[in-house]
This record gives sequence, C-alpha cells and structure tokens, in this order.
Amino acid sequence: MTTCRLCGSTSLASVADLGATPPCERFLTAAQLDEPEITYPLHLKVCTDCWLAQLPPLITPEETFTDYAYFSSYSASWVKHARNFVRDATERIGLGGGSFVVEVASNDGYLLKHVVDKGIRCLGVEPSVNVGQAAREAGVPTLTAFLSPETGSAVREEHGPADLVVANNVYAHIPDIIGFTHGLRALVADDGWVSIEVQHLLTLIEHVQYDTIYHEHFQYYTVESARRALAVGGLSVVDVELLPTHGGSIRLWARPAEVAGEQSARMVEVLVQEKAAGLHELSGYTEFAAKVTKVRLDLLRFLTEAAEQGKTVVGYGAPGKGNTLLNHCGIRTDLLAYTVDRNPYKHGRFTPGTRIPVLPPERIAAEEPDYVLVLPWNLRAELTEQLSYVASWGGKLVFPIPRLEVL
Repeated sequence: MTTCRLCGSTSLASVADLGATPPCERFLTAAQLDEPEITYPLHLKVCTDCWLAQLPPLITPEETFTDYAYFSSYSASWVKHARNFVRDATERIGLGGGSFVVEVASNDGYLLKHVVDKGIRCLGVEPSVNVGQAAREAGVPTLTAFLSPETGSAVREEHGPADLVVANNVYAHIPDIIGFTHGLRALVADDGWVSIEVQHLLTLIEHVQYDTIYHEHFQYYTVESARRALAVGGLSVVDVELLPTHGGSIRLWARPAEVAGEQSARMVEVLVQEKAAGLHELSGYTEFAAKVTKVRLDLLRFLTEAAEQGKTVVGYGAPGKGNTLLNHCGIRTDLLAYTVDRNPYKHGRFTPGTRIPVLPPERIAAEEPDYVLVLPWNLRAELTEQLSYVASWGGKLVFPIPRLEVL
C-alpha cells in the first residue's frame, strides 16, 4: 500500500507489522485441515497528512461478508447495548410511527428488532446472506446488499429518506471509504441523522489493543480522521460519545453539512484528548510496536510455563480479534488445547492459521482445565460473570490485553 485511501497522500508511516495471517473469520472445516491456507500481510500504517490509520485492501468485502461467521445476537451485552441505543436515539431524535430507520450492516437484526418493537418502519442493509436471513426470520425487513451510492439512492427512491441511518461497527470494514460515505448521504434525509459506532484509535493505541487489527478492518479512526472521512460525502460530525464497547469506541453523530450546526463541547474535548495523545502527529504512534511485542512475549511466557508445569490451558471465545492474537503469537494446540464459543456455526471448525478446535462452551465444565484464556477480553464484565463457575475447581481466568492478568 503506497497511497492513502482517503486523501491520496503517499506519506504513510508504519505503526505495527504483525506479519501475515489468514482472514480472521475464515474458520476451517475438518476436511480443510490438509489444504493450504492463503495468508495476507497485516501491517498497519498511518497517513501523516490526514491521520487515517489503515491496512492495504488485500481482501475484498465480498470474500468476507457474503457468508459470515459472526452473529451479533450471541452476545447478551451487545444486544442490551443495541436496545439502549434504540431507546436513547428514539428520544434524542424524536422518532415515531411516521419515521424511517435504516441500519447498514444490520447483521442478524440484533438492533433493528428493537425498532420493530417500537412500531417504527425500518430496513436493514446486510451483505451476508446467512445472517441477513436470520434477521428476516426474526421479523426484521432486510435487503441483502453492500452499501454504495447506487444502493443508497435505490433504497431512498423505494422507501423514502431515512430519519436515522445507523452504521455500527462497519465504517472500519469498507475499503471504498469515499463511496460508502456517499452511500450514507444518499440514505439520510436532508434534515436527518447518521449515527456511527467504531473502535476509537485512541484506546487501541493507549491500551495496546492490537488484536483488533485484522483484515476485515481496513481503517481505524480518531474523531479527527472520521470527521475528515465523513466530510467527503457532505456529512458533518456534530457530537461524539465515548463508549466502553470493543475496549473503547466512539459514537459519532453526523448530519448533512447544510443543517449540521456547531460541534458539541464533548466533541471538542475528545479532539483535545486525541491531540494531547499525539494522534494528530507521528509521535503518538512510534512506541506502539514495542508495546505489542511485550504483550506477545508475556503471553507466550505464561503459556510455555503452564505447559512445562503440566497445566491445561483452553480458550473461551473464537472472535476475529482472538485469531490475530493467536497467529501473531504462534499459538498452537500444544499451548492452547482448544477454545469454545457460543456460536454453533463455529463448532467442529478450527481457527484460521493456528487450527485450534472450536467446541461448545459446555466442554470447559466437563474437563475442568487449570486456566481459561479469554479471547474476547472486551466482554470482560459479561464473561467474568459467565465463567465464575471456573473457580469451583480452582481454575483461573487469563486476560491477555492490555496486559497479562491471571484472576
């Protein structure tokens, strides 16, 4: 990658080179274990002109999202988060029976089902055939499509402009950031709102959340770089909320530039925080790679010592971020016997690259391992409660990020 996908600059600086890995959600069947896997470089760079952190577009969204392994509804805390968002957004914008809401990358209807429950007209735009079908079966109207300017215009023509467009955890997943942003503008009413949730690059850097770097994420945003990105489509960010989701996210509230008005005080405050952390210049990125190396060495030291002592370590969860961590650290079944996941789609499959078996969660209680390595560390509160039973046989939970903790 030699050119910034947002501003076209050729001034790109290395942030972290994680080697080469397979796509993080490409779980293997047993029949595929004797077949080769394609790996792609995983090298995060930042544009020193517009400060968009980005990966090269080595895989296409069509390769990843046409048949997708992630179903949002399997996380109870995420469903609760979505329900609270719908409640608060309805109040903030004044949504009612005559309103129209569109969610882009609506997954299995985890969010829009709460809009349906309120009697508000809505539509999901979801590219993955399998999860989109799950949404329709749950009563959420869903169009199977990727968002583009053409898709946005077609939806607007058929259904009318949207009072609210929701784009949660998708703005990082599209390589054509300019086309996607124009698609958002095509969907939203001239006096409407766009709400975007995306991981905050500030917390990623500060808390060494490098496992959230994977090929599905083509870019990583500060409020400043998101502001610049949305501006290319005629949208202005007017407010931002700091959220605990995904280890630290931002919820951006944007409007068509013609009606946007002034930036909120809390948006200005976050911009000040980013600047103080050095993220609007190169100094904020230069020490990240060394911190990544420390996380890797600490985890490997723990796992090898546990193996030498005859202790059993298994994983909990099979998220995309976990596969970045496992591949970067070179962890195989000699150090992690297996991992478990609530999503039955992944049962009987194997993690990409590291080929660790994914089993149902009941396996942990049946085998009583010494340690459980929690891979979706961003759900720490939820999973600490869910896994409290591990202590009954003296087992301990292990969290690898932002620093190794054995509880």
